[in-house]
Amino acid sequence: MKGRGIVLNEPSVVAYNEQDYKVVAVGRQARDMLGRTPARIKVSRPMRDGVIADYLITEAMLRYFIRKVCGRFNLFRPVVMICIPAGVTNVESRAVLDATLQAGAKEAHLIPEPLAAAIGANIPIDSPSGNMVVDIGGGTTEAAVISLNDIVVSSSIRVGGNKIDELIQTYVRRKYNLVIGERTAEEVKLQIGSALPLRDNPCVEIRGRDQIDGLPKVRTITSHEITLAMGDALSSIVSNVKSVLEQTPPELAADIHDKGMILTGGGALLRNLDRLLARDTGVPAYLADDPFACVAVGSGRALEHLSIFRESLTPV
Repeated sequence: MKGRGIVLNEPSVVAYNEQDYKVVAVGRQARDMLGRTPARIKVSRPMRDGVIADYLITEAMLRYFIRKVCGRFNLFRPVVMICIPAGVTNVESRAVLDATLQAGAKEAHLIPEPLAAAIGANIPIDSPSGNMVVDIGGGTTEAAVISLNDIVVSSSIRVGGNKIDELIQTYVRRKYNLVIGERTAEEVKLQIGSALPLRDNPCVEIRGRDQIDGLPKVRTITSHEITLAMGDALSSIVSNVKSVLEQTPPELAADIHDKGMILTGGGALLRNLDRLLARDTGVPAYLADDPFACVAVGSGRALEHLSIFRESLTPV
């Protein structure tokens, strides 16, 4: 919000009753229920891979967030800026816009995620100079070259933090016959996950259900194994960055080689990801000051300076 910065920071998770679609919990409270609910309550991520997977639940989630920030009886409907992946279709972006308006917004605008990330990371994108941003979120990874307040080249793949968690779950199930939940996979990634093998190779205990006898079991897993498990997702992220560099005009490519690329998004916090990208692309990679908040802060700034960025917003 203008003058206040980030006023709400919640995961996009909703718990609802499957019989009457009544929302039970939203955000952090709903995420705590993942894998722990009775049959009648379903916990879902209504936004999958950066686009709407369940329209009604997304609308209910947005309404909850808007009410929480503005107050239930606020007389003024807010003007909202929502960031979406750069590669979405017109149908997908229209669905996001409609859900936002139905949830109580007076006016809604859509901004491409890499552009919002660049604004939030304080990159001087208004000059005729090339700047590269790689935004690694939960559902998507976006790589883009930005100049004169707009995207020159971009590529979006539906690989992000959630996909990495799934790969860890699959690896543990195949190697140890152990079924673990999303939360456990994410915690293991945060504790010992690394894009490049760590010298000391730390390990952690993981708890889950044995596939063979169905009983709770504990196994020990090492950091090198997690690096191996994440291999496919990391390769996709590197390939996506390379494809953008290959399409970049030569003058802008020279600027990027000098300045390097900026990494934003929660996924950028994975250990040694900057070193992996620098090694495989030959372009220096730097972590933004607050990678987790860059997209949100950038969306807010774009809304404050709407006249400057209006031409760069996603048309619907």
